[in-house]
Amino acid sequence: MTTVSRAAISPQLAAPAPTPRTARAARDFEASLIASVLSSLEKTFAAVPGEDALPGADDYNYLGTQAVSQAIADRGGFGIAAMISKSLAAHEGKG
Repeated sequence: MTTVSRAAISPQLAAPAPTPRTARAARDFEASLIASVLSSLEKTFAAVPGEDALPGADDYNYLGTQAVSQAIADRGGFGIAAMISKSLAAHEGKG
């Protein structure tokens, strides 16, 4: 039985690991995308019709959304950060 290396299947699979700075930037970008989705959902479903929002509720909701979205991204998120990191690592130093 022959073993085929990942690099033989696809050169992108053999790409070098991203730098910590690149990986962090990709996670932060994914967190920003997740925050925009969560913010839209929160605005749509959190309000009770006919009730006024409490003073400062928007700021509190914003902080909560940012914290949740960063936690989701730090734990793998939707995989966007991983794709960005791989792509950037494969192209680093080529431009």
